[in-house]
Amino acid sequence: MKKSAIGLPLNYRIKVVSARDVLETFDALKGDVTTTILDPWYNKGIGGTRNDYNEWLKIVVKKAAQCSQHVFIWGFPEIVCHVLNDLPPQFNLVAWLTWYYKNCPSVIRGWRSAQYTCIHISKNCTKLYPEHFLNEVQLERQRQGKLRYLPGPPTVLEVPLNIGFVGKKEQTGHPAQKPEKVIIPLILMSTKENDIVLDPMCGAGTTGMVCKRLRRRAILCDNSAQWVEITRKRLKKLSRGIDNHE
Repeated sequence: MKKSAIGLPLNYRIKVVSARDVLETFDALKGDVTTTILDPWYNKGIGGTRNDYNEWLKIVVKKAAQCSQHVFIWGFPEIVCHVLNDLPPQFNLVAWLTWYYKNCPSVIRGWRSAQYTCIHISKNCTKLYPEHFLNEVQLERQRQGKLRYLPGPPTVLEVPLNIGFVGKKEQTGHPAQKPEKVIIPLILMSTKENDIVLDPMCGAGTTGMVCKRLRRRAILCDNSAQWVEITRKRLKKLSRGIDNHE
């Protein structure tokens, strides 16, 4: 059965659509978005592996580039790096971001895992927003023309994993859930208020939570009906304290 088109009316801030495969989400998308965040299974450990992972991920990135100005791709560095060998036309590498955390208990070949990678690519000449990271003093200096340079955020995001008592209020039980603090810089750097963010692999909905707090619009989906429903409930709980645009 053909899936209905996915659009986002102006009066919606966050839209969570029914569960579907990531490629089906792109095929059903109606209109363009500013930023797409891709957070697939990483082809090792939880989520399993597939022999055609590199080719499949390149297809997903290409689809994202056809409808987005910015694309962020999460993964382990030795796996996600292959995306850079064949970037979509008119897209360039903006930054290689590293999420660094000290509190991971797992050990791989004697080394304790402490990082994920997020590759930021964007269409040629697409605007970035480093000014979103300025404090009030810096903003005032900018208004006066006295700010000599924009002190943007570092490419290393030092945020602990949400495990144990860390990030307890955010935890949903998703085995690969990102803390909101590692998504916030991606949204701030690539969007302004009311821009649209697409997360077709939304997991527990962290991107939606960040977009709601930062007054961005978002389209969320996942191939798991369970996590789509958890995302809806999580956003509904947040909306009671912020707005009622669902």
